[in-house]
Amino acid sequence: MLEKIIKVKHEEMERFSMAEDEKLANVSLLESLHKPTHEVGLIAEVKKASPSKGIINANFDPVEVAKAYEKAGADAISVLTDESFFMGANAFLTEVKKHVSLPILRKDFIIDLRQIDESKRIGADAILLIVTALGAEKTKEFYDYALNLGLECLVEVHSKEELEALTSHFTPAIIGVNNRNLATFETSTKQTHSLSQFIPSSTMLISESGISTYEDIKDVKSAGAKAVLVGEALMRDGTYEKGIKRLFGEKVT
Repeated sequence: MLEKIIKVKHEEMERFSMAEDEKLANVSLLESLHKPTHEVGLIAEVKKASPSKGIINANFDPVEVAKAYEKAGADAISVLTDESFFMGANAFLTEVKKHVSLPILRKDFIIDLRQIDESKRIGADAILLIVTALGAEKTKEFYDYALNLGLECLVEVHSKEELEALTSHFTPAIIGVNNRNLATFETSTKQTHSLSQFIPSSTMLISESGISTYEDIKDVKSAGAKAVLVGEALMRDGTYEKGIKRLFGEKVT
């Protein structure tokens, strides 16, 4: 699936046109996650659909969702901007950025430096860089380019081999371990456990995918995760504030 997505993304880049510059002030993702509202940091995701699950939430208002996340104590918000596979849009991110004070992570498949320029222009505070899609050397190139623009990066890995290749080139400030098996699309927090021992001590570890309960939170926290990225579990719930409360084992009334 990732290969298919990247192929389509290359085709999209052939028709690429730069977004208008919204000139929105940056907020630090790293600083926000270092001061979490709950026992670990929470990046709550605004996500309408996915390739594996189809439409997750048909009654979708990205600003409404983001404001509810902020009210419930999320530390940052991730916004899917990929249109072809996730039914996202750049406009979702820009509108969310205008209505909340939290840092905004652009969740997309970044394969071209122009997308990093675009991310800055549409209002992102941080971007996702996927080592599987870029390779370690290009990830460093894109990381440095983003930092020069004032953007932070969540660098995502799926295996020990990717992580070792990445850290042989540089040490990112934030590394996300994706718990999803790219071949089967199954998720397991065991992935966070198996890779956490290889994360540099100076790096913030974020556990991504397959987190839906307080037991999952406690599990990845025990593995050393300082934050989690949660999308589907919150979007399916439909009551976003209560969803975050349940996620952290709080009483819901």
